[in-house]
Amino acid sequence: MDYPDPNLSIISGIFSEFRTGTGFKSAIRIGSGHINDTYRIRTENRGLNYVLQRINTSVFKDIPGLMKNIELVVQYIENKIISGHPDANSYSILRLIPTISQSMYFNDNRGNYWRLYNFIEGTKSFDIVEDRELAYKGGGAFGLFQYLTSGISPESLIETIPFFHDIDKRLDAFNGIINKDPRNRATSLSREITFVKSREVEMKKILKLVREKKIPLRVTHNDTKFNNILFDRNKHAVCIVDLDTVMPGTVLYDFGDAIRTGANRAAEDEKDLSKVTIDLGLFEAYSTGYLEKAGKFLNQQEISHLAFSAKFMTYIIGLRFLTDHIDGDHYFRTLFPGHNLQRARSQFRLLETMEEKFEQMKEIIERIVEGI
Repeated sequence: MDYPDPNLSIISGIFSEFRTGTGFKSAIRIGSGHINDTYRIRTENRGLNYVLQRINTSVFKDIPGLMKNIELVVQYIENKIISGHPDANSYSILRLIPTISQSMYFNDNRGNYWRLYNFIEGTKSFDIVEDRELAYKGGGAFGLFQYLTSGISPESLIETIPFFHDIDKRLDAFNGIINKDPRNRATSLSREITFVKSREVEMKKILKLVREKKIPLRVTHNDTKFNNILFDRNKHAVCIVDLDTVMPGTVLYDFGDAIRTGANRAAEDEKDLSKVTIDLGLFEAYSTGYLEKAGKFLNQQEISHLAFSAKFMTYIIGLRFLTDHIDGDHYFRTLFPGHNLQRARSQFRLLETMEEKFEQMKEIIERIVEGI
């Protein structure tokens, strides 16, 4: 769902509700996310900028619970940094700015929820991974995030989107939408629907292991697209952002989603499917950076399913894009008719290339683990 874009006077008024000690100067919309509206705020205090976000309440139903999750995680990481944790010395602090009434969010008279972060100067994100060095650093960033938060009990967090990566729920929703076919779109998608159904049984493997308690629940990010990593001018990873989906999960969801975006040379919505493929060089580089940090606490079942998790997350994201397309594009922000279908087809092609190279992917993981 898209909200009307607020004018500057509204943005200025929202900003004034937060305890910053400075005045509003200007705002520009930033980011390429599908869900929230994000603005960079320039202030009267030169060099002091902020990130203001309007939280999508159509997606996130429990805003107070969501914000408690984020507050707990950012404070925990900040404490690690301040205490001089050796693995956190290059990590930048992401802070929530409280409102005048000392809340971590502001609820306006239109029912919108807003939050304010410090803007980490001199940073940028990448929608497409440029080279192996960048992939290696990105893998280390998400591995470090998981390692730094591994001391938080997952039971202390709520599920901000219940059953977010639950394949049973996603397939049930998909089949329900096919049966309803509210926009009469499913009838022309027999190839895509067959693609999904032919892989249903295999894709339930991770959830089965979680239910058997062979794969533990941990604090996970659950939206590890590469553009959720901030890099400094020297392309060193300094911070993980977009924490709305930080909640209990398995590290496999995080690793798999990161490979889906970080080891793919093409964009998530690439129309030319001949460009879509998993790059094993990027996969190896990302996996190496990741395991150097996260390998300290993962168990054997988690490690042995890392390669499979890339297939799983590519499948489930493609499934969600296809479900939303058939349903009429209610969840993901679209830029043109058929955008979600284009995204789904791109993800399914990526999955096919992973299937073709799966044995090589497993061998790469095994080699990295042996070398650490």
